[in-house]
Amino acid sequence: MGLLVRFLLNAVALWVATAIYPGAVRIQNTETLLLAAVVLGLVNAFLRPVVLILTLPLNVLTLGLFTLVVNTLMLYVVVWLLHIPHGGFLSLFVLSLLVTVVSVLVGRLVAA
Repeated sequence: MGLLVRFLLNAVALWVATAIYPGAVRIQNTETLLLAAVVLGLVNAFLRPVVLILTLPLNVLTLGLFTLVVNTLMLYVVVWLLHIPHGGFLSLFVLSLLVTVVSVLVGRLVAA
């Protein structure tokens, strides 16, 4: 999939997830949403693989469930870098689950 398509999928997934669970983060405008999608794509491309390798023993021990925590941490990095107000770790955890599910669903719709 092209970089632009991934960026748009991230933007749509983030928009839908914040619409479903608005208490997680407070994204004020479309520019912030698009910037968050770009930063999320960059964080997932460069930082997430390093963190997954470093936490591999813990990930194996939890049968892959620690990946959910890693996804939440990547989302936390994005809101921290962009100074986006958020509702805490649990809110970001739920939001990361929603972003993942929506991203998979939208990705399958685009691929079909």
